[in-house]
Amino acid sequence: MSFSTIDYIVFIAYCLLVVGLGLWISTRKKSGETDSGDYFLAGRALPWWAIGASLIASNISAEQFIGMSGSGYAIGLGMASYEWMAALTLILVAVFFLPIFLEKGIYTMPQFLEVRFDRRVKTVMAGFWLVVYVFVNLTSVIYLGALAMERIMGVPMYYGIIGLALFAAIYSIYGGLKAVAWTDVIQVVFLVGGGLITTYMALKALGGENGVLAGFVNLLEKAPEKFDMVLEKGLHMIPDGKGGTKDAYLDLPGISVLIGGMWVANLYYWGCNQYIIQRALAAKNVGEAQKGLAFAAYLKLLLPLIVVIPGIAAFALSADIAKSDEAYPWLLHTFVPSGVKGLAFAALVAAIVSSLASMMNSVSTIFTMDIYKAYIKKDASERNLVSTGRIASTVALIIAVAVAPMLSNLDQAFQYIQEFTGFVSPGALAIFLAGFFYKRATANGALAAAVGTFVFSTLLKVFAPALPFMDRMGIVFILCFGLIWLFATIENKGVHPKAITLHKGLFQSSKGFKIASAGVIVILIALYSIWW
Repeated sequence: MSFSTIDYIVFIAYCLLVVGLGLWISTRKKSGETDSGDYFLAGRALPWWAIGASLIASNISAEQFIGMSGSGYAIGLGMASYEWMAALTLILVAVFFLPIFLEKGIYTMPQFLEVRFDRRVKTVMAGFWLVVYVFVNLTSVIYLGALAMERIMGVPMYYGIIGLALFAAIYSIYGGLKAVAWTDVIQVVFLVGGGLITTYMALKALGGENGVLAGFVNLLEKAPEKFDMVLEKGLHMIPDGKGGTKDAYLDLPGISVLIGGMWVANLYYWGCNQYIIQRALAAKNVGEAQKGLAFAAYLKLLLPLIVVIPGIAAFALSADIAKSDEAYPWLLHTFVPSGVKGLAFAALVAAIVSSLASMMNSVSTIFTMDIYKAYIKKDASERNLVSTGRIASTVALIIAVAVAPMLSNLDQAFQYIQEFTGFVSPGALAIFLAGFFYKRATANGALAAAVGTFVFSTLLKVFAPALPFMDRMGIVFILCFGLIWLFATIENKGVHPKAITLHKGLFQSSKGFKIASAGVIVILIALYSIWW
């Protein structure tokens, strides 16, 4: 895609703005050295709008712009369930998860597991998360970002990987969560604005002289099969990434998306996932955190317009592509005019860089607080903890850079991320929910669930390959929770001494938050009523 001079100016201005703001925030410590609270939790002083913006910027990356658009091209609007169901999930997390986390004053998800169970559970889950964040999340985001740069600007894959890594590293490694969160506010403006521009151009191409609304009507007429929210088995065949086809039902298994495994994926991701929930942990109080999650929920309702509709539009426009994940780059190349390409591309890079920075910060937080401080240097100074966090971020990024090119043979990277994260999420969610609400849950039961999630997931994948991975997550979750119950029954120790006290008022929220939550629910009912 050829860039005009104005495109380069816009893109370079964006880069300078983000890096400049990040470095300024990083050096804006009024007195004394940066301590672990500043570096890992932004001094617990983030306002609601920064929390909400940072949540979305951390969540939306190339896996959405490239991966979800690719899945939209292959599957259709059904992929929007990931976004729309996430909006409701954010409300539930704000009400039932956040108050417990903030009351305990924790830095990390593994730390909560130690508070509720014991050190063994914390360490096992910390190890699992470090592996998943580095080898799945970081790796896939940086690969998809480099893929976009290759398709859009002709930048060789490995140069793109290195460039994105350096961009994210410049400010995030030194500045920590504070730098990441405040730059995310700028990033989310670019990714939403630039994303809407790409959608506008795609729909305009479909509508011709009749405009965008006509383009959307034409989209409905040209690709009606792409607007099924609840897929039926055997009706939608999509590329399998190996030169053949597979049933889309395997990725989105009908009604169970709404009442089954999708809840496992969403509750885990938004409620137990370090690089997401860390923003809420940095709030100055519960009310501020809840408002931040409500703000993020409304942004999630908007996102399918940015990350799913473009993929469907590419399908309707008969995109000349070899893989589904090439749909979004093709749209940018074909329909976005000179003078706007720089902004659209800046949106894509904003999404990539913000997610990379968030994941690096979370890896460093878990390693430093749950591994280094717990086992390597228990009396580490604040300065030493911050230095260790920076080193951990750097090492994680180097590993991701080395591994990322290995993902080049995937057709739908978004589905790869979801499936392999699904090996961890059922057991992790079972452990957290039991920790919250099942007072008899024991550490041994939690350990069994931590190991069981991998064992059960592997057995089902090998011996029931036709089972949709989302259904597999639902089954594994039930089995893992069953293990926790079984161990509690066998040990028969009654209420666990570290059980959470669910006191009166813990789950209360403000009137404004309740009104915002009701608005989310009403909009969701309307959306699913239309597209069912």
